[in-house]
Amino acid sequence: MIKENLLGTLSPLFAERNNAGPEPLLTEALSRIQDLLGARPGSPPEVFAQALPFGAGDTTFGAENELQAVVTGASEHVDLPIIIQQSNYYQNLMKRTGTGESPRRSIADLENFINDNTNGIWENSWVRFHHSALNDYSRSVFARDLAADRHRPEGPRRRDADRFTVTRNGETYIRIPVSYLIKLALADALADGPGTHAVIRSVGEGLMDHFINDNTSPETTSFHPVLSARNTAPGEGIARETAKRYLLSQLLILYANRKFGLLAGGQRAMVYFAPHTHARQKRLNELISDTFYRELYMSPCLSGWRRGENKHRYMQLCHKVLSRSQLNGIARLKEAGIITRDLVVLPSLSNVSLANNGTHISLGSRKLTRLMKDPASGFDAWDEKILGDLAIKIAEHFLPLFVGTYSAAPYRLDFSDFHPEKALGFLPHELDFTHLRMIWRRWKKKARLKVLGQPITPFGPKWIDRQFSRIFGLRGDFVRDYRLLDYFVALMSTDRSPALNGEVGNDVRLKQDLVEFGIFDAEMPMYLPYRLREYAVMGFSGFEGRYYSLFESIGGDMAPAAALQNLVTALAFKYIISGKITHAHIPDEPFVESERRQIFFGSAIGIPTFFIRKDTPNAFMHLILQRVRHTRPSHRYQGFIRVYNLEFRKALVDILRTDAADLVEMMGLSEILADLSDRIEAPETHAAADRLTRSILEEVNVDHPMKLPADVFNTASEQYYRETLRKRHMMESIDFLEQNFIKLDAWAALKRGVFREALAGILGLGHQGAWEFFQKIRRGIVTEEIDDRSLHQLIQLIILSIHHDIQQNREIETP
Repeated sequence: MIKENLLGTLSPLFAERNNAGPEPLLTEALSRIQDLLGARPGSPPEVFAQALPFGAGDTTFGAENELQAVVTGASEHVDLPIIIQQSNYYQNLMKRTGTGESPRRSIADLENFINDNTNGIWENSWVRFHHSALNDYSRSVFARDLAADRHRPEGPRRRDADRFTVTRNGETYIRIPVSYLIKLALADALADGPGTHAVIRSVGEGLMDHFINDNTSPETTSFHPVLSARNTAPGEGIARETAKRYLLSQLLILYANRKFGLLAGGQRAMVYFAPHTHARQKRLNELISDTFYRELYMSPCLSGWRRGENKHRYMQLCHKVLSRSQLNGIARLKEAGIITRDLVVLPSLSNVSLANNGTHISLGSRKLTRLMKDPASGFDAWDEKILGDLAIKIAEHFLPLFVGTYSAAPYRLDFSDFHPEKALGFLPHELDFTHLRMIWRRWKKKARLKVLGQPITPFGPKWIDRQFSRIFGLRGDFVRDYRLLDYFVALMSTDRSPALNGEVGNDVRLKQDLVEFGIFDAEMPMYLPYRLREYAVMGFSGFEGRYYSLFESIGGDMAPAAALQNLVTALAFKYIISGKITHAHIPDEPFVESERRQIFFGSAIGIPTFFIRKDTPNAFMHLILQRVRHTRPSHRYQGFIRVYNLEFRKALVDILRTDAADLVEMMGLSEILADLSDRIEAPETHAAADRLTRSILEEVNVDHPMKLPADVFNTASEQYYRETLRKRHMMESIDFLEQNFIKLDAWAALKRGVFREALAGILGLGHQGAWEFFQKIRRGIVTEEIDDRSLHQLIQLIILSIHHDIQQNREIETP
């Protein structure tokens, strides 16, 4: 007989598994954890829901945002072309070409890259400026960051310290990446002029280490954990914090362009949100060695790490490992039967996936963190791991709800790009062969890669592929989120080493297995779309969502995405704490893991269907499929069910409406679910992928991406991200900041803390309020017409508003 429980009706399969009993580890821990949380299954539903981790009022939010950096200017003024031409690599190539040892084309292609750049955009270039542009304080920060150990500034310097200065005409110039330029600009702004208030200086110094870098790109991290205010939907706070951090980054770049003399020297640095590696950077990568690529593009890690030189070596390791991993993917494709001939297009020995950019949203549970902090609770790393791994397995089933709906990375591929060894990216290491073959076949069908009824893929030589595609009308395809294919998103378990079975140390064992396969390195962190954030490492207990590419709107997309991530995580814990789902219900088998992740990757490609084994041992998948409409047995794959991706996502929303109904009500998320349904059922007007695509097409006055060659569409997308979307994000951030300044004035009027005194220090005695000042200068922010004094004042006002946010968070935490 099927029983009713807190979560509704169980399927027969669930009933059988529950009768067999959950696995011993979770059984031993569950009753004790229920008591610690005050969440006994027999409690009134509202009491049970309120006691759950990640429920109403329990979640803290944080974000990491990777930014694209470019420097514009003529080749004689910008660091990237200068450093290429001055390099030993370039000079040796010139000499070898002159003696006939290397073909003339090698140097000609490199010269064309430098000379054929009509718009003067140099992706991820460094900048250079005269050392006298820095004030005493920013100069001291720079000197400290050149120390081998930043905690011992009096000690020896980094061995590569000479990289960061150059001499020209007997004058010393500083040479740094844009990621570090932002931090140095902040340091300079804190001491630019007399009378900086002590709280501005103190808070600003605390912000500096939040301006760091990814492997190549600038990266910023949340200035403080964000708690949801009363009567505010989860997610809104982290969106506001992200917008403020983004606007501050833009203002610091403008400050550096002016104060450090970049504009006067023919350079203009820019940062913005963009998901893909720049096309010209990909082109350069094909022209140079992997070692020289790392020299040009791997960040030196001057900010954010105690021993930056060691971190820089780690960044180089990541690039080497992922480059090798993609090459080893060819063997996997052969084993899978996808590559059936010896003629392949070898991926470059240098992989550019680390230059992709996305956003990571982290959630922390105040309840779990308190338990981990208190030794007397008995809640330890084993409990955190067994709960966390199971929550991840549950949450991964819901990830298709996010792809293309809230974030996206639209991308065009031509027919000549459809070599499986290149188009499939890292999927050979992320999916079982069965699902890999299914995705490849369905993708080719979606792209209409057929001639006279027979499937066809490119031959190899580009001139042949171009002619062939022209004759037979093979146009390639359009992908909604190519970043999720082009980047190593998820490590797949091995038969001997599951990644998510709840055992402490399982990640170490899996990575060691993957080292032996030449896929990964033991020093690198676990790559998962949803990753456990362990208290012992992070200082809080929670999860990190790593599946977000580009948000078209910070408030309109990032905020509801974070709220949905919160809801899914809370529902996972509801299932676990109630005892409804255990690890046994979602077995730790590579095929089962791949089965649920294929839906996620298929959503990124835009494949309309996928296939699930009729007898899948994944009981939670069975529960979802009971709610999916229009399924049928597959004619092609015996023993599999064909499922429409759209219907699957509708079923997931239905589960959220029913199984999480109490959480939705308590967290105020009914509008979030209504919006989610609109994004799924009317994507052309509501989904982020469609809105981004439509805006890109407006740049070139075309109504469909398939009407453009791949390079034209992808170049148009870069232009849109760099100019139009960058300004839209700035205007959105300005609107958020305006509301913040109203609160800041209110706190100053009430003489709370140091706000009145600090405002007077920034704006002068007898000053107008922050809001009034902001109204006078806001129009000039996006156009960059704001004067230098107002720019400096605005930077300091934002720092003061961040101090206000931190104080407000404390009041929420301790009412």
